[in-house]
Amino acid sequence: MIEVKDLLKAQELARSGVLFAPDSFLKADVEDLVKYCNGCGASDSWFRPPERIYGTLIVYACIIHDFGYTFGLSIEEKNEDDRIFHNNMNRLITLDSHKFYKPTYLQRRRALKYYLAVKHYGGEAYWAGKNKNA
Repeated sequence: MIEVKDLLKAQELARSGVLFAPDSFLKADVEDLVKYCNGCGASDSWFRPPERIYGTLIVYACIIHDFGYTFGLSIEEKNEDDRIFHNNMNRLITLDSHKFYKPTYLQRRRALKYYLAVKHYGGEAYWAGKNKNA
């Protein structure tokens, strides 16, 4: 389960320009973040990927991605959410200043794998519940 402090940190990183997020995420209140964001992996999935890529915490990219999946309405918006997710993971890898080494090929490759996974297999999670309001 994702903690409120992580949700607020993701919002803070987006507001400061470190990560990219849609305006709706920046303006969301804590209750909406808690309701719609669960961290890395689909909430009902049997597999939950780690929140770190070789030491770098990427959960903030996952939180923004969750929010986009909740409110997106088209395949174009899904594709944009997936690209934002990939971009944000790479930003977090680059900005991970506590490490004594530069971002590695392995980290970038793992971020690409996560992106490709949501791009190709995230449709079910993206479209879940979208027709309930129709």
